[in-house]
Amino acid sequence: MTAPAPIRFASADDTEELARAELYGLLAQLWLAPPDAELLRQFAVAVTRAPEDGAHLEEPWLQLVAALRATTVVAAAAEHDALFHGVGKPEVFAYGSYYLTGFLNEKPLAALRTDLQALGLTRDPARVETEDHVAYVFEVMRYLIAGDDAEVCNLDQQRRFFRAHVQPWIEDLCSATAAHPRALTWRAVADFTRSFVQIEAQAFDMLEI
Repeated sequence: MTAPAPIRFASADDTEELARAELYGLLAQLWLAPPDAELLRQFAVAVTRAPEDGAHLEEPWLQLVAALRATTVVAAAAEHDALFHGVGKPEVFAYGSYYLTGFLNEKPLAALRTDLQALGLTRDPARVETEDHVAYVFEVMRYLIAGDDAEVCNLDQQRRFFRAHVQPWIEDLCSATAAHPRALTWRAVADFTRSFVQIEAQAFDMLEI
C-alpha cells in the first residue's frame, strides 16, 4: 500500500491549513447530526476531487460525496438516530472514554476537560454531548488550526491535542461505525474520517523527525 501523502502544515492563513480546518468542521457536523437539506444541496454539486492532495483521500472522498448524494434528509436522520441514539443505549458510541476504557465519563474525559480548561475552552451547557464526543474534539482541532489566538492556535497545540485526544480512539470509532449493518452514509463518513486522521497522524510524525 502506498503511504499517504502528508499534509503540508503552513500558516493559519494558508489555504491548505484552512482546508484542514474546514474538513475537521465538516466531519464534526456529520458526526454530531444528520445533514440538513442545505448541506445535501452543497454535496449535490460538490467537486469530486479530494480537498487535500494525495491519493489516500481521493477514493474515500468520492465515496463520501456519493453517499451524501444518494441519501435524503429523512433517510440520513433515520440512519443517524439508529446508529448513535436508539432506545436505551446507542448502537455506536461516539465518545472517547468508551473506546479508551469501555465506559462513559471516565478518566479520559476528566483529562480532556483539564486540557480544554488550559486552552481557555468550555463546553456549551446547551449541548447534551460531553466533551469527549467526536464532534467536540474535531471542533477543537478546527479551532486550534484556524483560531486567531497564536499562543493557543499553533502547531504544537494541534499536535499535543491530536496525540492525546484524537489519535488514540478515532479509528476504533470509525471501525465500529463502518461495521454496523445499518451504516450506509456513515460508513462513508467513517472511512473518510479514518483516512483523514491517518494523514494527520503521519504529518505530525514528520514534525517530530
